[in-house]
Amino acid sequence: MTIKNLTLITATIFLIVGCADSEPVFTSSGKKGHSIDCSGGISTWGECYEKAGELCGARGYRVLEKMGDKESSIFAGKDGLFGESSNTRSMIIQCK
Repeated sequence: MTIKNLTLITATIFLIVGCADSEPVFTSSGKKGHSIDCSGGISTWGECYEKAGELCGARGYRVLEKMGDKESSIFAGKDGLFGESSNTRSMIIQCK
């Protein structure tokens, strides 16, 4: 497998992964909360907020922490120079 093929496969995976995942956590105050991850190439912060709305419903929620970062990688090989980037987005919420 060439670096070019590997880069294309990786890019395809980032495009496919476009939904927010969540898991229950305990906040610093000891109350139940949710850690929501909406990372990926085509994901947006909107998906995090949508997931928070699904989890808490009409009660609403409070964002306790929000983290995001953009990562870039460059690969060099016999076929040339290749690059990719990804976005990591996550937040911790607590239902009201």
